[in-house]
Amino acid sequence: MRIPALIAATLLTLGPLAAAQASTLDTVKARGVVQCGTTTGFAGFSAPDDKGEWRGLDIDLCKAIAAAVFGDSTRFKAVPLNAQQRFTALQSGEVDVLTRNTTVTQQRDTALGIIGAGINFYDGQGFLVPRSLDVDSALDLNGATICLQTGTSNENTLADWARGHNIQYTPVVFDQFNEVVNAFAAGRCDVFSTDASGLASIRISRLSNPDDYLVLPEIISKEPLGPFVRQGDDAWLNIVKWTFYAMLEAEEYGISQANVDEQIKSENPNVQRILGVTPGAGKNLGLDEKWAYNIVKQVGNYGESYARNVGENSPLQIPRGLNRQWYDGGLMYALPIR
Repeated sequence: MRIPALIAATLLTLGPLAAAQASTLDTVKARGVVQCGTTTGFAGFSAPDDKGEWRGLDIDLCKAIAAAVFGDSTRFKAVPLNAQQRFTALQSGEVDVLTRNTTVTQQRDTALGIIGAGINFYDGQGFLVPRSLDVDSALDLNGATICLQTGTSNENTLADWARGHNIQYTPVVFDQFNEVVNAFAAGRCDVFSTDASGLASIRISRLSNPDDYLVLPEIISKEPLGPFVRQGDDAWLNIVKWTFYAMLEAEEYGISQANVDEQIKSENPNVQRILGVTPGAGKNLGLDEKWAYNIVKQVGNYGESYARNVGENSPLQIPRGLNRQWYDGGLMYALPIR
């Protein structure tokens, strides 16, 4: 039987897309690990500990993806990437997902062949200064030298903000994040400007006398940070996106590492759907029905991950702020698993 020309053309159009949608998941399964692009070392978010094991808020998201796909959160590989390498590595297939502090912007979401898969940390660009500089506002930084990492959105954001406030400054830029930190610690610049979460991390983990430094109160931008995947692979986009939402929904419904086995017995229909007691969500993603159970059991919910990596149970002590759940006045609002 001959296929009408219009149908044939449609099939030819959909064929590559259908193949692309399955390609990353198939590649990950065949490889046996999910490869996550991380920072080269950003305490609290993605950095190796003293035993060489990668830890952090973004690493937990990577582990959660592995738990969803394999049922085993240890089946991941952290691939350290600097700001210049990260997008090329994702575009080329060197990594399956970026789980590092990367701001979702219109240009990145549309023009690079990649797409954001959610926001796991709401942030903003700020300023870190030594107390000896004797300033308490970014508006007092006229004439300062400011350390920055090149290849990030921070350069343009700072330039726009300074122009708008008639502030003159001298940028001191470096390719590697560690180079920026070392230059600031050595006094080669007056100020370090990057996302406020990064400044908190640097102050606590990289400066010998943290109390000698101050994060200024001004936040000069919106920096919604989150994972990125390649465009054209909707199946993989869904897995990464809903992995994060599962961590958020688990926190919302009080499902934690400690009680997840007990929660399986819950009569709450939302909890039953999240944990796979009521089947369907796993099948929709091409995963086992226990995908979200495995995430919570092995990694925890979002609140647990936040607390141990950057919040009250961590050295960084970053308040939840905008990263609180929506019912607590924050911006974290999980789409429903149903």
